[in-house]
Amino acid sequence: MRSIWKGSIAFGLVNVPVKVYTATEDHDIRFHQVHAEDGGRIKYDRVCTVCGKSVQYADIDKAYVDPDGDQVVLTDADFAKLPAAEKHEIPVLEFVPSDQIDPVLFDKSYYLEPDSSTPKAYQLLAATLERIDKTALVHFTLRQKTRLAALRVREGVLVLQTLLWPDEVRAVDFPVLDDAPTPRPQELKMAETLVESMSGDFDPTEYTDEYQIELQKLLDEAIASGTGKVTSAEAAEPAEQADAEVVDLVAALQRSLEASGRREGGAPAAEPKKKPAKKAAAKKAAPRKAASKSTASRTATRKGA
Repeated sequence: MRSIWKGSIAFGLVNVPVKVYTATEDHDIRFHQVHAEDGGRIKYDRVCTVCGKSVQYADIDKAYVDPDGDQVVLTDADFAKLPAAEKHEIPVLEFVPSDQIDPVLFDKSYYLEPDSSTPKAYQLLAATLERIDKTALVHFTLRQKTRLAALRVREGVLVLQTLLWPDEVRAVDFPVLDDAPTPRPQELKMAETLVESMSGDFDPTEYTDEYQIELQKLLDEAIASGTGKVTSAEAAEPAEQADAEVVDLVAALQRSLEASGRREGGAPAAEPKKKPAKKAAAKKAAPRKAASKSTASRTATRKGA
C-alpha cells in the first residue's frame, strides 16, 4: 500500500504522527468504450462551448452556479486560501459510546500507520480505545474537504472512518407506513422463529461475488478460445491513446440468501452452499444477528468545509 496523506492525531497534549492509507479496494472489472464497428477506442475531448477550442486540463478552473443562474469561477489560488487546505492535523473532539453512531453515517475507511521511529503514543491511543469501548470523534481533512470521522481500532491498528454530515442523510418520509397495520403477536412469534432458524455467526468468507467470478471466467474463455472480437496485445492502440474515459461496470447479480437449513431442536442440517454477497456501493454485508442500538443526535460544527 502507498500512503495518501501524512499528519498527526492531536490527543490532548499528545501528538501521534501517522500515515494514512485507503483501507478498501474495488475489485470490479473495468471496461472502456469502443466503436462497435471496428473496435477502436472512444476518446473524449474537452471543448469550450464559447470558443469551440479544445482545452487542456491545466487551463480548467471550477465554477459554481447558484439557483438564480449566477456563475462564480474559482481558481486554485482561491481554494488555497481556505482553512481546510492548510490542515495536517487530526484533532480528537470527544469520545462517545460506539453504539450512538448510526451505521448509516459511515462513509470511507482508512488505515493509520505510525509515522515515528518510536510509536509509543500510537500504541497508547490504540490500547486506550480498546479498553474504554468508545469511539473518538475527529476532524479529518483530505483533498481540500473536511470531514467528521470516527477513530477506532481494528486488529491493533487505528482505523479512521469518515462520517456523513447529518444533512447528507436523506429524511425518511414514506406515507404508506403511516397507516400500516401493526403485526399480530402470532405473526411476530412465527417471524422470530424463522429468524432463529436462519441465525448464525457472521463470517464474511462464506460469501462470494459470483457475478465478478463468472464475468472474469467469461473474459478468460473468450481470450483463450480466440473467438469473438479479441484484439491481440500487438495490435493494441499506442499507450499515448489510452486516455479515453474509463467506464466502470455498473452491474451486480443479487441473489437471495438461502436459509441456514438448521432443523428445530438445534440439529444442524447439511452444510449449506456458500452464499453470494449482495453487491452495493459503500455498504457492507450486515451480520445476521444485529444488536439493538440507541441513537443519540449530536450537532457537529463544520470546520473548514
